[in-house]
Amino acid sequence: MRVLIVEDDRGMSNLLQKGLQEENHIVSVALDGRTALEFIADYQFDVIVLDWMLPGMDGLEVARRMRKAKNATPILMLTARDDVPDVVKGLDAGADDYLTKPFSFAEFLARLRALGRRPAVTLPSGRLEIADLTLDPSTKQVFRGRREIFLTPTEYRLLEFLLRRPGRTASRRSIVEAVWGLEAEVEENTLDAFVRLLRTKVDLGQKQKLIHTVRGFGYSVKQESEE
Repeated sequence: MRVLIVEDDRGMSNLLQKGLQEENHIVSVALDGRTALEFIADYQFDVIVLDWMLPGMDGLEVARRMRKAKNATPILMLTARDDVPDVVKGLDAGADDYLTKPFSFAEFLARLRALGRRPAVTLPSGRLEIADLTLDPSTKQVFRGRREIFLTPTEYRLLEFLLRRPGRTASRRSIVEAVWGLEAEVEENTLDAFVRLLRTKVDLGQKQKLIHTVRGFGYSVKQESEE
């Protein structure tokens, strides 16, 4: 899973990040609410781990703004507050589950897995389309015209990231961070190889090429020929 940890306690965030990475999850960390909202606007996550007490903008406000923006990503709220009224506040703000500190890492993982399996059906984000290429985030299906395209998880994340920026060029660094994680060390030829694979599935045999290279910078999806 791709997980965003929003926690201003560096000791806690580092501990959770390391533990999740050892479980083969892709982990990003935000130390405050405003940074978290920027990450959420730019990248797709499977689960968000959100601390209640954050500097500037607390976790409740982050959750409210997410839901107001029609973002249905599951939220696991972390807090030292364990009174029933506080639990209700967290859930009413948009959290899907609630874990009080201190907690065991085993319980944390179990809650995270449960949220990761939960379909986000309450706030569907809608299909992404350009020309005759369609990606449906709710079903993870991709079509070019009437032909369904079957992608690996990495290819899917790459295409979704580009489709959320139609006509705009995404830098190599921003693509790597979105697809593999903010801390990832991915060679440029690895990214190039995945783009080639994606092109084979999306553009091969098509008159209208949609995936374009911007030399020296990155890639884009747009409606024009590569010539």
